[in-house]
Amino acid sequence: MPDRRVTRLALAADVVAVIVFAAVGRITHSAEADDLLGLVATIAPFAVGLGAAWATSAVRTLPAGFVAGAVVLAGTAGIGLLLRFAFTGTLPFTFAVVTVISLAVLMLGWRALSALVALRTRGPVRGARSRGDLH
Repeated sequence: MPDRRVTRLALAADVVAVIVFAAVGRITHSAEADDLLGLVATIAPFAVGLGAAWATSAVRTLPAGFVAGAVVLAGTAGIGLLLRFAFTGTLPFTFAVVTVISLAVLMLGWRALSALVALRTRGPVRGARSRGDLH
């Protein structure tokens, strides 16, 4: 099981990703930009999807990993889009594509940055003679 701090930070990063996705989407539609209740309504279906993804052992086992990121992305986008369609009766193809791409950049992006930082902060392994010996 991962460190609780890592789990909390990973969950917070995913929640922020959903909020940023919804906020940026609403800002691009100027008539919707400053409505807090509208923002919450936009976030809601994707938050349900995020919660469902986080209920899986694949995410809870290694929440900052790329497998978890793929599960979180699939759950958040998939369930979020289905719920949005169920409530609005419409799901433009372009909206679905932009949703998946945006959430992928946000949810997989922070995981990639985290992995890069982890690799850079570990430093060389003691006793290694060259970079090739760092495995």
